[in-house]
Amino acid sequence: MNITASPHPDARPARGRGRRRVAQAAIGLALTCLFLWLGFRQIQVEQVSAAISQARASWVIGALVAFLLGYSCRVARWRVMLCAHNPKLTWRDCAGPLFASVAANNLLPFRMGDLVRSFGFCKQLGVSQGVAVTTLFVERLLDLLMVLLFLAAALAVFGGGGLIRLSSLIPVVTIAGLAGLLLFPAVFERIALHLTAALRRFLPGLSEGLSREIHRGAETIGHVSIPATMFRLLGWSALAWLCEGLVFWFCALALPTVQNPAGAWLALPVGTLATVIPSSPGFVGTFDYFTAQALMRSGDSFATGAAFAVLVHLLLWLPPTLLGGLHLLSHPVKGLLKTEKA
Repeated sequence: MNITASPHPDARPARGRGRRRVAQAAIGLALTCLFLWLGFRQIQVEQVSAAISQARASWVIGALVAFLLGYSCRVARWRVMLCAHNPKLTWRDCAGPLFASVAANNLLPFRMGDLVRSFGFCKQLGVSQGVAVTTLFVERLLDLLMVLLFLAAALAVFGGGGLIRLSSLIPVVTIAGLAGLLLFPAVFERIALHLTAALRRFLPGLSEGLSREIHRGAETIGHVSIPATMFRLLGWSALAWLCEGLVFWFCALALPTVQNPAGAWLALPVGTLATVIPSSPGFVGTFDYFTAQALMRSGDSFATGAAFAVLVHLLLWLPPTLLGGLHLLSHPVKGLLKTEKA
């Protein structure tokens, strides 16, 4: 996977990137408006606000504690990767930049938080930009693996028709592939290259492109950690996503109108996967609509699902935005625009 910028850009590609970004922003805004309309056209905002106002404070506080514990695990996971290149880093050294990147993603378009994490704090952390980009790539794979695990488990528990049972095989197969890539990148690369070679006779262009991406991905992961370290990363990832699942569950328990709080465990992977759909910063609209739809599957009304989605979204959005914003104010990031142009 090519995760580095072109070393020799010219004006034409820069203009092309600008046009693509304007188009992406327009599509994201349009989809945000669409899913907000789909989500709230059948209900009144007063219904949602009334349901949230009845939330039990004790469970909301529990959700906030679970959120903070989950992000503590994320910081610890990132530190494990960075310490391979700078063993002197402490948990506190890594916490500020991670929260700052999340805050930037929540407030700014084009996933600027990823740029902040990849280039903005390298000097402060004592690592190269290449290392920072690589850790972000591995982190995304670990998160995808965990979300798919939760999705497969939720589909197995909640059941459904034949189509649901068949579709549940997709995350299982993907989980196996991701686990092999993360734990044994060299072995995965050899197997994957043999499979893509079979495509060469029929789709030579696709086969060549897949081979390049497989090699780059395996090489990138190999630079970050050995299998023993990857098991530690998987452990921190599991704890982080378990805590995030508790955020969803505690929010469901906080709302008296929720009939089946267990539906929150299906809402976790469904709402999270919905964030890959282009939208405005903070995943407004897309996250809320699909999270509400997932809770409805357990028997709740859409008004209850919408209130649940808004409450969860608020707890996932507000704390890191405040904490990360404070870090950005006290540790301004300079030169990002110049880096992006390069």
